[in-house]
Amino acid sequence: QVQLVESGGGLVQPGGSLRLSCAASGTISSIYTMGWYRQAPGKQRELVATITNGGTINYADSVLGRFTISRDNAKNTVDLQMDSLKSEDTAVYYCNLEIRLWLSSPRKYWGQGTQVTVSS
Repeated sequence: QVQLVESGGGLVQPGGSLRLSCAASGTISSIYTMGWYRQAPGKQRELVATITNGGTINYADSVLGRFTISRDNAKNTVDLQMDSLKSEDTAVYYCNLEIRLWLSSPRKYWGQGTQVTVSS
C-alpha cells in the first residue's frame, strides 16, 4: 500500500556533503510528520531531524547547523542535506513518515535504510 524509497547514501570524506532523499508512493491521503533517523553499529536508532506538515523543524543537537531537512508535499518527498560531515555521522539512515492512507488511520512507515560512510 505504501512504498518508501531512499536514495543518496554513499562514501564521503570528512567535511564533505551528501543529500539523502526519500519518496513515498501508494494510496496516500495525507503525510504528516516526516523525519530522518540513523543507526550506527552497536548503537540504538536515533532521531536526526523531523519536519511537520506545518513546517515545524526539529534537529538533533549533534547535527544542528550542519544538516537541513526539507519536504516537497506535491511530490511526497523528504530530503536531508548533510554538510560538514564527520566520521561520527557514519550510520544507516532511515526515513520515517507518518502517513494516512485513504479510509485508514495514520501510521508511521520506515524506509529501507541507506548507508552513509564518512571516512578519509
